[in-house]
Amino acid sequence: MSSPLRNLAEAQTRLRSAPVVAPDQIVSQPAVIATVLALDAAALIGAGLVAFRAAPVEAFAEPLHLALVLCAVALFAILILRQRWGYTIPALSRPLRQVVNCALALFLALAALLVGSVIADTPIAPVRDFAGHWWLFGWLGCTAVRVGAGLVLSTWRKAGRLARRTVIVGGGDAAEELIARLDRSAGDTIQILGLFDDRDKERSPERIGAYVKLGRFDDLVNFCREQRVDLLIIALPLTAETRILQLLKMLWVLPVDVRISALSSKLKLRGRAYNYIGDVPFLPLFDKPMSDVAVAMKVIEDRVISGLALVVLSPLLALIALAVKLDSRGPVFFRQVRYGFNNERIDVYKFRSMYVDMADAAGIKQATRDDPRVTRVGRFLRRSSLDELPQLFNVLLGDLSLVGPRPHALQAQAEGQIYDQVVEGYFARHKVKPGITGWAQISGWRGETDTVEKIEQRVAHDLFYIENWSLMFDLRILVQTPLSLITTRNAY
Repeated sequence: MSSPLRNLAEAQTRLRSAPVVAPDQIVSQPAVIATVLALDAAALIGAGLVAFRAAPVEAFAEPLHLALVLCAVALFAILILRQRWGYTIPALSRPLRQVVNCALALFLALAALLVGSVIADTPIAPVRDFAGHWWLFGWLGCTAVRVGAGLVLSTWRKAGRLARRTVIVGGGDAAEELIARLDRSAGDTIQILGLFDDRDKERSPERIGAYVKLGRFDDLVNFCREQRVDLLIIALPLTAETRILQLLKMLWVLPVDVRISALSSKLKLRGRAYNYIGDVPFLPLFDKPMSDVAVAMKVIEDRVISGLALVVLSPLLALIALAVKLDSRGPVFFRQVRYGFNNERIDVYKFRSMYVDMADAAGIKQATRDDPRVTRVGRFLRRSSLDELPQLFNVLLGDLSLVGPRPHALQAQAEGQIYDQVVEGYFARHKVKPGITGWAQISGWRGETDTVEKIEQRVAHDLFYIENWSLMFDLRILVQTPLSLITTRNAY
């Protein structure tokens, strides 16, 4: 066990009255939001279907027409709730305040459908006949979802499973004042694990109240990854510019929110320039690349599309598996360990495209043109990227996303050097979940990355995707991927 983790374990043992919840006990807030989103959609669509069946209305000419109406209203209502901050943990923790929002969102969604139908001169009589029942049933369904979520979140909050795992960088009087204010006003929203500081004991004590010094600045990155830290607070004076810049250079590769305490700062800005935890002001330096609701929407996108794709492509998957088996001896699938989100190691699955006795599980030597290790069937699969289709199962398991930076093998190299030795800040591409396809792949940087330029361009495109993510950007990449497979020729 590394020194910071040993210090954390010792602090927990001594401070039984203030236990720190283990990383695997923390509840994923994006997962909670994704679940509520899915339940809202099910409640709204189900309410519409029940209202349609129960009301004495004329049938739609086409079942597809009814399905489109149900999905459109549910989607619009959910977007309105999102705009009104209905999909945040604080909002879901106060379900009664969301009752009005649910009623308003569904009313506006139904009104928009009816008005839009009139403008487009589309038959709307069936919807008009059961819209009232739909509004009532949908409102009751969404309210029930929120009441249930509120009860569950209350239980988790009391157990400390919803708190943001937090570390404080710095010590001395500034950190002591900050901790005192956070303990008094932040409640159970954050969980301070400890402090990190490079200064000696005289300038920065080993303990401030219930919190101990866990290590030095050089220990921060590994600790944040291993302990799944959500929030990092810098408690250094703004005059310590050099030290702050050194910290930021280290920390920008992490998927964490980085804030600097403005508690003792003489620089006074407008209130909207600050973030607040309790009554403590902070200046935002780095944010996670995606908000909780954005991650939740991406999770739903991944699971729905990958599930449908597996159903539709199942005959093709079976034919490829048979071809791989008949072409050469060995298993159908090839498993390789790669870097995933936050540098966690994941098993990625592919159709086997190389001879068993020549496969390179570590990924040290990339496939090249006319590579003798590649089988006949494998050559076609690699060029068309059909060997990647089993990664749809990785998406369903939550290890991969449909769209994101491609996961690289642990020992992948360019010009004889491991990627993170070639590109500064390489690990910043792991601030989001890796994907089956990505912006780099459809922009011509697919396949072999044997030169420094190729890996630099791939990382640059990955970082552009991370900084500019949206659902529409994802859909654009998914639509363009088949075309890029035809036009790009650097995959062997």
